[in-house]
Amino acid sequence: MPFIVSQLGKDADSFMLHLYAALSEKERELISTRTKAALKVLKDKGVKLGNRTNLDDARALSNITTKQQASDFADNVLPMIKQFRDNGDTLPAIAERLNSMGVKTRRGGAWYPSTVTNILKRA
Repeated sequence: MPFIVSQLGKDADSFMLHLYAALSEKERELISTRTKAALKVLKDKGVKLGNRTNLDDARALSNITTKQQASDFADNVLPMIKQFRDNGDTLPAIAERLNSMGVKTRRGGAWYPSTVTNILKRA
């Protein structure tokens, strides 16, 4: 099946496509080099790069959001963990049961006795 590039037309062959790809790659490298050089000049002049105007506000908002997500997650899994503990399961056994059931931690990882403990401490 032929590969057609709308900007080059239907007569563009694989040789042309390789040339255009090589030129594009070279241009990308040149842009990167120029950008790095320009940023180095600014940095050497003492210019502070990046948007630092709202960094503290963004960090505070992020912390609030992260804590709320952690609380919401803990509220969802806590009843299950308490039920396992009330049935006499140890922390390692609870972690193993959660893993075997396919329940992921808030960050998508595996359960360990310490992560079970952390959920219980939030209660």
